[in-house]
Amino acid sequence: MDHNEQLLFLIKNALAEDIGDGDHSTLSSVDAGAVGKAVLKIKEDGILAGVSVAEKIFRYMQPDILFTAFKKDGDEMHPGDTAFEVKASVYTILQCERLVLNCMQRMSGIATLTRQYTQKLQGYKTRLLDTRKTTPNFRLLEKDAVKIGGGMNHRFGLYDMIMLKDNHIDYNGGIENAIERAYAYVQQHKPGLMIEVETRNIDDVKRVMLTGKVNRIMLDNFTPEQIREALQIIDGKYETEASGGINVSNIEAYAATGVDYISSGAIIHQARSLDLSLKAIITGN
Repeated sequence: MDHNEQLLFLIKNALAEDIGDGDHSTLSSVDAGAVGKAVLKIKEDGILAGVSVAEKIFRYMQPDILFTAFKKDGDEMHPGDTAFEVKASVYTILQCERLVLNCMQRMSGIATLTRQYTQKLQGYKTRLLDTRKTTPNFRLLEKDAVKIGGGMNHRFGLYDMIMLKDNHIDYNGGIENAIERAYAYVQQHKPGLMIEVETRNIDDVKRVMLTGKVNRIMLDNFTPEQIREALQIIDGKYETEASGGINVSNIEAYAATGVDYISSGAIIHQARSLDLSLKAIITGN
């Protein structure tokens, strides 16, 4: 599925999970023909994310809504700001309200934390990557939020890149065997698929350099000094990625080494959802 198909699949299943056999709170208390307006109010400072997703959620339920965006994804937001206004059936507004808020609050939290990290990288060539440490069935929007915050997406899943991590290497009896088998697999089954290999020390880096046949070398839990040593050995022949123990307080020291990428699971799994609210007002029938 492409991105839009994945998003529609997510919306469909999320609404089904919430509504079930009917939104009985709304069905029992609101006239079927009621029309209303909802305004998305911002209650915290941060980076806004999920406006385009919110519009798609409302349009999935009711294609002819009137949606007016006052801010766009990636904009700074402050308490009291209004992100958008939607005019639609009150049924549509009430049934979509929680899904819209859940998505936007989570995405805005991730975008805000990601922006804090990427601001530390200004002036360096190093780019920030996310990881697969995501919420099951919500990865699409979490990774979208990383991009909105200024980061880049690493592989989306197990299918779009080979990453030989410590367990793959140990199960193969060594880093050389793991690389050789992965390389042969790519040539036979998935030509062009990128291969990344995790290294745990300088000796691993030297062994990878002797073996070759990879696209990127991950330097896992290396200190900045060890990364500098590894980069001298690699000498620009492969892309490099630092990972493990990197946070907003030390990311600049890692970027100063000249490593190509820094990957961080924290920008998603440690992000705090931001406070937003959707206020609905009936405007007529």
